[in-house]
Amino acid sequence: MSDPFLLITSGYSVLSLVAAAAALAFGIAFAISRTRLERRGRLDRWRERVSPFGLYVAWIVAVLATLGSIYVQFEGGGPPCELGWLQQICIYPLSLLLGIAALSGDVRLAKRYFLALPIAGGVIAAYHYQLEHIAGEKSPDFGLVSCSTPLFNRFGFISVPFMSLAACLLIVAMVLVTDNRDEDYGHDGEVTGADASG
Repeated sequence: MSDPFLLITSGYSVLSLVAAAAALAFGIAFAISRTRLERRGRLDRWRERVSPFGLYVAWIVAVLATLGSIYVQFEGGGPPCELGWLQQICIYPLSLLLGIAALSGDVRLAKRYFLALPIAGGVIAAYHYQLEHIAGEKSPDFGLVSCSTPLFNRFGFISVPFMSLAACLLIVAMVLVTDNRDEDYGHDGEVTGADASG
């Protein structure tokens, strides 16, 4: 492999570590916030700060994952395995769909219809990753390319399925953390529901 391939995949490996750490931090913060009301208030304040750009971050992650996947496919030596194809099917449409949701500010659309893709992609990526890294695990190789042989391992453990899993987790986290500001307000800006009486 060429030096640019090593450089780009190493860069993507660092980004995937950051994405995985951010998704994990959100999951831990959410779990901790369920234990006490004061902690829930902290999480709500954090969500208020993140919400204005949460969908944009999810969109950027989807675009970067798509571009990285295309680069690895063409520079890494051929097509992905069948599980890799399935992960691409889950990630690629999000580059367009999350862009539409982010630009229109439609959080409900993203939460209701677009979460299934990164969740399915993450499950497939987790299964694919364990095929590569658990010794003796039988791989259901459907095509010509083995799903149990990693194309590369950066830092000894980061492969393409790890990157895919990290991207999916961060997309799910950012869509979930984004607050729908129109939930308590009507389309004309009037307060509705319980807030109208208080």
